[in-house]
Amino acid sequence: RSLHLPPPGWDIGVIPATPPDAGPGPAAALRRLEKMESLPEPLLVRILASVPAVELILVCRLVCSQWKALIDSTALWLLKCQQEGFAGEDAEEEGGANWQMLYFLNKRKRNLIKNATGEESLEHWVEVESGGDGWKIEELPGDFGKDFPSDEVHKYFVTSFEWCRKSQVIDLRAEGYWEELMDTIQPKIVVKDWYAARCDAGCLYELTVRLLSETDEVVAEYKSETIALPQDNEGEWNEISHTFTDYGPGVRFVYFEHGGQDTVFWKGWYGARVTHSSVTVEL
Repeated sequence: RSLHLPPPGWDIGVIPATPPDAGPGPAAALRRLEKMESLPEPLLVRILASVPAVELILVCRLVCSQWKALIDSTALWLLKCQQEGFAGEDAEEEGGANWQMLYFLNKRKRNLIKNATGEESLEHWVEVESGGDGWKIEELPGDFGKDFPSDEVHKYFVTSFEWCRKSQVIDLRAEGYWEELMDTIQPKIVVKDWYAARCDAGCLYELTVRLLSETDEVVAEYKSETIALPQDNEGEWNEISHTFTDYGPGVRFVYFEHGGQDTVFWKGWYGARVTHSSVTVEL
């Protein structure tokens, strides 16, 4: 399935007001076009594949029927995926992948959770529950803690002696994932989170993720079990993940909620530690 017109919000490139080699007038442009049309199609595909994707769709595809057919072809988008490293050199045109869709989704792929590691305090998060002394942000590795597996993560959120939960709602349309994509292609929605306990204090941790419709009806839901980490544990960071597939049409929002508490009921912040949460849309 080819998606010929990316919706508003896709920022893949910039469309120039006029082609940089427009020349003195229409006659010169027509002569250049005739020369291009005389090229072997495999060579023309390679030339077109060097053009930014948004210009291919909104400008080059309108030039003539030959260019339209080439820009709609699997060969061109497979080549662009290979150029960007989204597909291997041994990938085949008839391998079952929608290479155009794969290209656009990979260009768009990013973590949709904002402030995933506490660098902006509690900005972008809604505090659903703030039991005990509430939420706190601390620097890694923290007291009686371990370093995070990635050097790019420097902080974490920590819970208290009663349940603390926080949430975010992701508007998929606002992030560029339009209705046709979500309803027909139904790309994977991959959710990940990281949690840990202090070495000297046990804790509880939970994760809940819901896919919501326009009217906030639950289309699909993942709810982890209540995970208990014992006192005198190793303090290691643990990853939890879930992938939504074949969830049906109508998904417009992702609701992400996680939280925890300690099991020793010490005043302060001895509960579950969480960081590096992520939600991504993938093929």
